[in-house]
Amino acid sequence: MSIQQCYNFHDFRRLAKRRLPRPIFDYIDGGADDEATYRRNTGAFEACDLVPNVLRGVGDVDMSVTVMGQKLAMPVYCSPTALQRLFHHQGERAVAAAAAKYGTMFGVSSLGTVSLEEARRISTGPQVYQFYFHKDRALNREMMARAKKAGIEVMMLTVDSITGGNRERDKRTGFSIPFRLSASGIMQFALKPSWAISYFTHEKFKLPQLDDHVDMGGGALSISRYFTEMLDPALSWDDVAAMVREWGGQFCLKGVMSAADAQRAAEIGCTGVILSNHGGRQLDGSRSAFDQLAEVVDAAGDRLDVIMDGGVQRGTHVLKALSLGAKAVGLGRYYLFPLAAAGQAGVERALNLMRLEIERDMRLMGCTSVSQLGTGNLRFR
Repeated sequence: MSIQQCYNFHDFRRLAKRRLPRPIFDYIDGGADDEATYRRNTGAFEACDLVPNVLRGVGDVDMSVTVMGQKLAMPVYCSPTALQRLFHHQGERAVAAAAAKYGTMFGVSSLGTVSLEEARRISTGPQVYQFYFHKDRALNREMMARAKKAGIEVMMLTVDSITGGNRERDKRTGFSIPFRLSASGIMQFALKPSWAISYFTHEKFKLPQLDDHVDMGGGALSISRYFTEMLDPALSWDDVAAMVREWGGQFCLKGVMSAADAQRAAEIGCTGVILSNHGGRQLDGSRSAFDQLAEVVDAAGDRLDVIMDGGVQRGTHVLKALSLGAKAVGLGRYYLFPLAAAGQAGVERALNLMRLEIERDMRLMGCTSVSQLGTGNLRFR
């Protein structure tokens, strides 16, 4: 199978599985504990049906949206994710270029493998910085100042990862950064020599956002220890309020799931919240973002933009979320598997397929703009 033979999420996933060593594939593919929330994220969309209208004159379709002051050509964006150059040597460079081509937003993680500054040079489109809150307050201030200097439009503080989730697939393979693989994990790498050749013939793996603060390459601190030792579990609303004031611009919280937390976010000056359970990778058994969406949108009112991610695999999933009031929808694994399979070409194909699906599905719904979508065109079983 080639990338041109991929037509949906499952095709991209199969191709990525063929290329990646099992420990890396499982890192992308896996969730926490029994992975019940991971499965529910996509399953939640199936309990909701679309009710289309006909004869509405849908010759021209405008799928653009404005979210947190950023104009997007389509209502999906590439959520920030960690360690992308492990999946393909182009990493965030591929994602930045693909997002720019399709006029949408993308993000760089604190655990990103390309610097904020380089990603900013690749794409002139909206860019977010996905930020983790560290015990070292001076480090937090320094990283925010760096993001502002780089021209980042939106600060995205992840609030559901004050400690790492129980990702048992990673424990079985011994996946970590730096690599500390089990015997079976090492064997899986040996079975995928093309990945190893690509990895070792390109520039050294690094985490540019943390290079000056954390010794990853020397083995002094693993990713798991980074979460447990450097991030601050005492993070509070007062801390976030101080960050919002210091940033002085578009600021969203990623990982909000309750209506009460969305209301509190609005009260301290956030301009957006992202309903997310971290792709089912943190608290297993938590509710899906789609199931919580109507409740949170109702609580937020017009005080902040509500976004969601988790389990989105189809254009119809996006339309269902927009109909419930989401301003935009974040994609994660949906673009990571294509990235792993074929780099920039894979991400571009995935985004183009999603664009075509949304446009076609809006026509079939009888809608010429996102603003025409609403709860009236949904029914829950």
